[in-house]
Amino acid sequence: MNPSPEVPNPFTGSGAENDVKSTSREQREALPGEPKCVICGRYGEYICDETDDDVCSLECKTRVLSGRIAVPLYSVSTPPPKRVAATDACFYVRDSDDKSGPPPLTTHQTELLRNKLEIHVKGGLVPPPFLSFSSCRLPQKLLHNIEAAGFGTPTPIQMQAIPIALSGKSLLASADTGSGKTTSFLVPVVSRCDGFRHQNFSRPKNPLAVVLTPTRELCIQVEDQAKLLGKGLPFKTALVVGGDAMAGQLHRIQQAVELIVGTPGRLIDLLAKHDIDLGDVMILVLDEVDCMLQKGFRDQVMQIFWALSQPQVLMYSATISQEVEKLASSMAKDIVSVSIGQPNRPSKAVKQLVIWVESKQKKQKLFDILMSKQHFMPPVVVYVGSRLGADLLANAISVTTGLKALSIHGEKSMKERREIMQSFLLGDVTVLVATGILGRGVDLLGLRQVIVFDMPNSIKEYVHEIGRASRMGEEGTSIAFINEENKNLFPEFVKVLKTSGAAIPRELVNSTYSTRSLHLCKSQRKRKYVS
Repeated sequence: MNPSPEVPNPFTGSGAENDVKSTSREQREALPGEPKCVICGRYGEYICDETDDDVCSLECKTRVLSGRIAVPLYSVSTPPPKRVAATDACFYVRDSDDKSGPPPLTTHQTELLRNKLEIHVKGGLVPPPFLSFSSCRLPQKLLHNIEAAGFGTPTPIQMQAIPIALSGKSLLASADTGSGKTTSFLVPVVSRCDGFRHQNFSRPKNPLAVVLTPTRELCIQVEDQAKLLGKGLPFKTALVVGGDAMAGQLHRIQQAVELIVGTPGRLIDLLAKHDIDLGDVMILVLDEVDCMLQKGFRDQVMQIFWALSQPQVLMYSATISQEVEKLASSMAKDIVSVSIGQPNRPSKAVKQLVIWVESKQKKQKLFDILMSKQHFMPPVVVYVGSRLGADLLANAISVTTGLKALSIHGEKSMKERREIMQSFLLGDVTVLVATGILGRGVDLLGLRQVIVFDMPNSIKEYVHEIGRASRMGEEGTSIAFINEENKNLFPEFVKVLKTSGAAIPRELVNSTYSTRSLHLCKSQRKRKYVS
């Protein structure tokens, strides 16, 4: 358990050492999303006051300090030299006059590259894309972490979004699901937080960046990646989501963190009940921004935005509407828009199969697929429209097919959801039946097949759900069940399938709901043209 905010903590320089675990054996294992000890990997309950590392006990703190490398210290009266060679202990961003890196792209080269990679940019003066992370003038330790995490050649969204974000401009970015958007906003966040510390010669007391996402699972994933990129740097994070104890989250923030990753509702609860200063926040990131600015979330997001002091705003999603573009422009002046490929369309890496199935036959069709050696490619996520439906279908799959299936949805506790996700990611569970909480942004490692059992309420959500089957351009497949209960989606769905080159069921093509709507659209366009 986290020590309460009232109990002094020896890792922050005061208090009795009896308040913390003495050895790592006394500490429990870390749950997914929790900080881990840098020595043994157990629950990193404390922050070492001298190194800023997560540690589980006094024993591991001692081991951290015994292996600590001496760091050059500079006082305010004696600032650090303008350029210092990077070592494992001290890192500085290269000056703009550093000529050691590759020369920047010319205007002609920039245009050619953007055309080839389908990078579309709207805004004022926009930095050119970069071809490698090393050419982007990042702290050396961050570059090492990027390489260690397996990020080799940057993806198109990373090539263009990172230099824009590093320049301090606000950004609205759209790219395929699984295209590396999370890294494209976390790299600038880590880099700018590190630069702020060096400019001020001290560790900031208040958070410098906030990332908001619509689901707890996505928050956990984003924070895990942030910790990976910030490893070895004075960069600490706090996870702020419902379902976990608020006291522990408050205590974490009070120990001085650079980044808060959370859902809007829980962060507002903390702000309302406790004295948390967000006045130093430089960057606000809205992940899955179209979902974040929908009714229900919008007021919470704007309440947090107005509590900040004119931050740089970075907004990302695979699907962005004109309404979101207008609202984004009102939140940030001179915002730059970047889109990769065709906006609001499924990833080209996902092969779509659409099957016309009457509602009464959907379960049997699903069972047939799951028991087919030809069509079943485990592990698989099955998307349904309701929480009760998820529970009932998961049980039916287990009983009928013998496969191990579990359900996940918003009514389950945070502890249950963490355990279910861990079982699925470790391969202990073959089929995961989920509501829309897994439809947005979550990186389901190893997943190459999704089955949309219940079509969502919008094609936009369909694009996000099937996008789970493709990460970083790897090929995947999606199977979607459709019938006349989804008639309101027919016109747009047909258009999406045609654009993607997917086969369209005969019943869908011939449906009067498809043809009427399409004829109406053509008629309306014609009248608008001649008037």
